[in-house]
Amino acid sequence: MLARLAWLDRLLGNLLKPVIFVGMGALIAVITLQIVSRVFFTSVSWTEEVARFLLIWTTFLGATLACQQGRHIAVTMVRDSLPPGLKRIVTGAGLLVMIAFLVALTWIGWQYTLMQSFQKSPSLRMPMNYVYVVMPISAALIALLSSIDLIRILAGQPAREMHSEIDAEFETQAQGKDRPV
Repeated sequence: MLARLAWLDRLLGNLLKPVIFVGMGALIAVITLQIVSRVFFTSVSWTEEVARFLLIWTTFLGATLACQQGRHIAVTMVRDSLPPGLKRIVTGAGLLVMIAFLVALTWIGWQYTLMQSFQKSPSLRMPMNYVYVVMPISAALIALLSSIDLIRILAGQPAREMHSEIDAEFETQAQGKDRPV
């Protein structure tokens, strides 16, 4: 079961990376078009709106990827000073609180998305629930990742590592430099 959860965890990260990359690329392109059109031509009316929506989506999905990679800011000084058994209990309790908050955020975000389904964006006339739906999606995905961490702790495994593969690559390079040739 833990292997399947680890696979699901990695799959989510592998799906989010290209989506966020494309979102950021599109955001850069739209903002560039906005600047160029304002300076040299007549301003393109929809660029500001699309840039705002792309920023919202990349922010929420980026927060989900940051959670998947263990990149959110955490003050762990007190927790890390505890004995291993108590440290697991405190970490598990923190995850339970986090999951409860994220489930509530998913529910409230979904209700808000449904409530705004009649509203249309000013320039594109797009239903605003397409913009707002990223909040419950991201909250649900982060709750899933937190649940995976809680299951790992309950199974006696360590929770999510607090670094990404980028840090692991740097650590490997640093260890290679410290060894005599």
